[in-house]
Amino acid sequence: MSIQIIGLARIGKDAELRHTNGGEAVANLALAFNYGRKGDDGRLPTQWVDATLWGKRAEALAPYLTKGTQVFVTIGDAHIETYESATRTGSKLVGRVTEIDLAGGGQRQEAPQASRAPQRQQQQPEPDGFEDSQIPF
Repeated sequence: MSIQIIGLARIGKDAELRHTNGGEAVANLALAFNYGRKGDDGRLPTQWVDATLWGKRAEALAPYLTKGTQVFVTIGDAHIETYESATRTGSKLVGRVTEIDLAGGGQRQEAPQASRAPQRQQQQPEPDGFEDSQIPF
């Protein structure tokens, strides 16, 4: 039985895009899902999920998956993994993103420079024969 997580989440840190040895793109995402009732501090509890987004979608969306951005996401094959670090042992919820849609709510970011067409306009001479580049101020 495969467990899915479906819902609205916020990106916890900018997506980390890397490539496998075989050349396939993969983006690591830290997703924060709020749930339940507000606590005494007025905040909703948060469940963090470490998820991966693969392939061309990872390459195309990584520049837009920045900290604070809201996404509507479906995570398939959700499971708990245990880990050990130098300071502690713990567990985390992980899965693979199967569907993702930007829902807004983060900082707006323009498309990467390489994918935008140059927007250079040729200057037209002024009617008096001077160009803007000839004016010293």
